[in-house]
Amino acid sequence: MARGWPWLSAMPNSHTILDEEAFSQGVRFLTERDKHLAEVVETYGRPPLWVRKPGFPTLVYIILEQQVSLASAKAAFDRLKAVVKPLTPKGFLNLNDAELLRIGFSRQKTLYTRLLAESLALRHFDLGYLQDLPDDSAHKMLVAFKGIGRWTADIYLLSALRRPDIWPTGDLALATAVQEVKRLRKRPSPEKLEALGAPWRPWRAVAARLFWHAYLCKRGQPSSTVSL
Repeated sequence: MARGWPWLSAMPNSHTILDEEAFSQGVRFLTERDKHLAEVVETYGRPPLWVRKPGFPTLVYIILEQQVSLASAKAAFDRLKAVVKPLTPKGFLNLNDAELLRIGFSRQKTLYTRLLAESLALRHFDLGYLQDLPDDSAHKMLVAFKGIGRWTADIYLLSALRRPDIWPTGDLALATAVQEVKRLRKRPSPEKLEALGAPWRPWRAVAARLFWHAYLCKRGQPSSTVSL
C-alpha cells in the first residue's frame, strides 16, 4: 500500500454496509478530492446518514414517493400506518380500493403495492434475499416487480440496504443539486449524471447524500428533519 493514502484500506466492497464509520470515511474521501463537495460540508456541515429500515413498509413508502412531493408521500404513509397495524403484506391486502384511495394511493400505486404484497404474503419472494446479493443482482430482482423502476430500486438499495455506491440518476432533486453545486449551465440528464458520478466511485451513495444535503439546506429545509 502506498504511504500517505490510508483511505485505500477502507474502500468499500460488495459486503460494506454504510454505517456511521463508513459514511465518515466516504465523506472524507469525497471532500479531499472534490472542492465543490468540500464546499458543501464547509457551508452546511456534514449531512445525516439518512437510513430506513429494510422491508415491506419502506418499499411501500418509496412507491408512494414516486412523482409526488415528500410531504404528500409522508402524509399518505402515515395514514396507512394508522390503518394497518402492523404494516404487513397480509394486513395491507385487507384494504380495498376505496380505502387505499382515501389513504392516498393512486390506481397505479394500488396495483403496484398489491402485486408486491401478494408476492411477499405468498412467499414467492422475500426481501431478505436482497441482503446478500451484489448491487446489480439486487437491483434486477427489484425492478422485476411491476411498478418498481430504477429510481425506486436505487432509493431502496441506498437508504434501506445502505449500499455505498448507489447513484440514483433518475432523482430530480439530485440532478438539480449537482447542477447547483457543480455550477453547471443546465440540469444534467440521467445519462450525463451517470457520467458525472464516475469520479465519486465507490462512494456515490455518500456523494448523493452530500448533494441532497445542499439541496435541502439551500431551500431552508433542515436535513435533520427530513427522511430520505
